[in-house]
Amino acid sequence: MWISDKWVDYELLDCSGGERLERWGKYILIRPDPQVIWNTEKTDPRWERADGVYTRSERGGGSWRGKLPERWEISYGKLRFGIHPMGFKHTGLFPEQAVNWDRMGELIRRGRGECRVLNLFAYTGGATAACAAAGASVCHVDASRGMTAQAKENLSLSGLGEAHVRYIVDDCKKFVAREIRRGNRYDGIVMDPPSYGRGPSGEVWRLEDSIHELVSEAARLLSDTPVFFLVNSYTTGLSPLSMEYILRAEIKNRRGGRLESGELALPVTSSGGALPCGASAWWLP
Repeated sequence: MWISDKWVDYELLDCSGGERLERWGKYILIRPDPQVIWNTEKTDPRWERADGVYTRSERGGGSWRGKLPERWEISYGKLRFGIHPMGFKHTGLFPEQAVNWDRMGELIRRGRGECRVLNLFAYTGGATAACAAAGASVCHVDASRGMTAQAKENLSLSGLGEAHVRYIVDDCKKFVAREIRRGNRYDGIVMDPPSYGRGPSGEVWRLEDSIHELVSEAARLLSDTPVFFLVNSYTTGLSPLSMEYILRAEIKNRRGGRLESGELALPVTSSGGALPCGASAWWLP
């Protein structure tokens, strides 16, 4: 298990009854979380005076209620991010990924010379910022123009507006196929695909059905001097060992190296425990 426990501006205060009680900077939020299957006593008084509460709708989706600004900022070390409460309970940042940001930065700093990183399904650029801050040149790819705009904003807030980052608004699978044809290669690859998506003709696909092909194609873009390949998942049915198995088949069996996989988690202040928040699998040379 990898726990993101170095935050100052974020804190998972408590979790119970299918909900998280969180502190994002100076604001207290309550959000649903399907991993919270226990019903412990809610003794923290902030459960009753949260600044924002996300409530699911019976018709799908949901909405925020309370008194929240449209946007505010938080920091993680030297990185700075804009927080935007959005639909589907999101805030524009996954704090559990901080442990991966730290590790990518460390691996990049250990390397010699320029490191080229490909960030697929890059969202609002947490990994992009971490890699750029470590000195890498980054190709940031996401299909959402709005999320890409937020990523540019986050890089600017972090003092990385002049970093070597190329922003691509495109379908990640199509982009990878073009990069293979162009002969482009990357020393580090990180991919954070969604649990569900839609194909070019509107067909629905599930990550469990597509992850092997996605990894197989992206692995063809690794350079001759690779630094890492990281796959993240928030899909309940896709275990860390399942992703590790795919990395073994598509990278380790061909290039050697080693594999690591495990759950991502956040420390819970009230209980001293940890809340599982997703999974990661690494290939390292």
